[in-house]
Amino acid sequence: MPGGGFVKLPNGSVVVALTLPRPPGDGYGTGYGDDGHVRVLVHAANRARALTRLRNLGMRAVYLRGNSQPPTLDEVTAVLHHPDGLLWRTVPDDVEELWHPIRALLKGA
Repeated sequence: MPGGGFVKLPNGSVVVALTLPRPPGDGYGTGYGDDGHVRVLVHAANRARALTRLRNLGMRAVYLRGNSQPPTLDEVTAVLHHPDGLLWRTVPDDVEELWHPIRALLKGA
């Protein structure tokens, strides 16, 4: 299930999407997501800076290998309209679940 990808935007910036294992103690308890993964979206000037943003938040083992799961248009829109440019949601996608700011995922870790 883990994977990711990116999209380069017309202004030169990128949106990176990664599917990662959910950190333990994220405050959402068991049963919130079925398989224990989250989809993380990052908007940054380039791929390296996107990954650096995640590593600076404590996600040290984050890598982007290939482009097998690039962000969808809905994901790009969501992250571009968020002031922090960093969002997450459980996987598989639940159409009723909204995107969460990254601090909501990391507050329990």
